[in-house]
Amino acid sequence: MTRESFSFRVDRDKRKQAEWRDGHYLFAAVESDRRRPGGAWARYVQLTQIEAVFRSLKSELGIRPIYHQLEHRVDAHIWVAFLAYSLQVTLKHRLLIHAPGLTPAAVLEKLASIQMIDVHLPTVDGRRLILPRYTQPEMDVKILLEKLCLALPAQPLPRITSAKGV
Repeated sequence: MTRESFSFRVDRDKRKQAEWRDGHYLFAAVESDRRRPGGAWARYVQLTQIEAVFRSLKSELGIRPIYHQLEHRVDAHIWVAFLAYSLQVTLKHRLLIHAPGLTPAAVLEKLASIQMIDVHLPTVDGRRLILPRYTQPEMDVKILLEKLCLALPAQPLPRITSAKGV
């Protein structure tokens, strides 16, 4: 194709229709939606909620796309993302009841100050005593846990390695 052979024509009717629809939503409804008043709109609202979930997964939870090769890994990734989102929604609803001024992101940031550590202590017979411990929360985190009616679990039980260090 050259400059001389190229040509085009504007379909004025289609252009007017496109301009008329500009800024408007068009819904394609399935038969079951057409029978219910507001059915198509309810589907659209559901779609916007799902899109909000994916934005939340990317931003608030920091879950990014991971390119898996195996189907079971894809399934596992989707499951973990769904579980994380379910926990976030549960926390959001719990906050509405017990601490309405807080967001899930703010609470997770506060709770991140609680760290899990392993204290390794050598024994006289060559083994190691491992004490898994979480750090004690600061006062504001204790108050937050109390407001949410949550309690930290008991410290994990110690474990001991074999003489070979396995």
